[in-house]
Amino acid sequence: MSEFLNTHYYVYYVFIICFSAFITYIIIPSILHVARARHLYDDLGHFRKQHDQGIPRLGGVAIFVSFNLTILVCSVINQSVPTSYLLIASIILFATGLKDDLSGVNSSTKFLIQFIISLILVIMGDIRLTSMYGIFGVFELPYIASIIISILVIMLLINAFNLIDGIDGLAALTGITVNVTFAISFIYIKEYELAMVALAITGAILGFLKYNITPAKIFMGDTGSLLIGLISAVLALKFIELNKVGNNRFPEIYSAPAVAVAILIGPIFDTLRVFFIRAINGIPPFTADRNHIHHRLLKLGLTHLQATLILGGFNILAVITVLSFNSYGNYVLIMFIFGVCLLANWGLTFTLRSKERHSLALRNLFV
Repeated sequence: MSEFLNTHYYVYYVFIICFSAFITYIIIPSILHVARARHLYDDLGHFRKQHDQGIPRLGGVAIFVSFNLTILVCSVINQSVPTSYLLIASIILFATGLKDDLSGVNSSTKFLIQFIISLILVIMGDIRLTSMYGIFGVFELPYIASIIISILVIMLLINAFNLIDGIDGLAALTGITVNVTFAISFIYIKEYELAMVALAITGAILGFLKYNITPAKIFMGDTGSLLIGLISAVLALKFIELNKVGNNRFPEIYSAPAVAVAILIGPIFDTLRVFFIRAINGIPPFTADRNHIHHRLLKLGLTHLQATLILGGFNILAVITVLSFNSYGNYVLIMFIFGVCLLANWGLTFTLRSKERHSLALRNLFV
């Protein structure tokens, strides 16, 4: 009986991915037609843009429609998946992202909207961290501290995916990598409904990627990147909580917080890095610039596709490493991951300085 059930779920997983990808795939041509007719193009004059011709940035509309339709059609409703609150949050975030893609939204308004939907998910949906799992010596969290930390995590990840959406295919490929990994993890611990949510967003992104890989015909815009960040944040919190140690309960996957950080290390590290640099330079954290890791890889002469594949490969390698050494504990693994990222970033800085100065001098490591 269990084998039949497992087979049934696997068939359902394939259906969810194909259905979600198909919906996105068939919607995008219509979006492209409307965008061209109404001249809804990306801002060519902006200094961060990498393209010479107008490209619509409404691909997230297709991703949003596909994801929500798939969730409703496949009836992903379970106590572990507060579907109603997830859909409410995604709709509110979609409206904000769409307005930003069409006419712009100031950062304080976006920040407020993100805070509101985070409150909805954390308090009403009860999607939150209840423990620090021994990181910095902290275990169980008081309710208020649990709410604050969970809201900060959700908002960090929403913005992290928004910030890495700077070159063709990067946010899409990262979203696929993250959510496929979560889906496999949820299947492993028999949380099938959560796996379906991860696969629904994966399929939606797959249908979009066909049009976004270099040379891109359409961008996902804020409507897409914010939604991917939201779903990834929810799945990350659920993954960590479901593998919690305590009350004579042993987790299916050890060091879950470290595994979650490894899965999301690309967006997390790049966001923390640029926020830190802007802070020490007295620049507001949401000020746009060309100092993201993907921009720096392009300065080396890499193409969009090469930079995307390098960052995607690094992400996968981080997950494999943490899963292989998860017995070392969360603190050690998280410090190790960030240590490797800092070294890699230092190496990238050295390479850029050496290229600009036409010299491999040792001083390029420091100044």
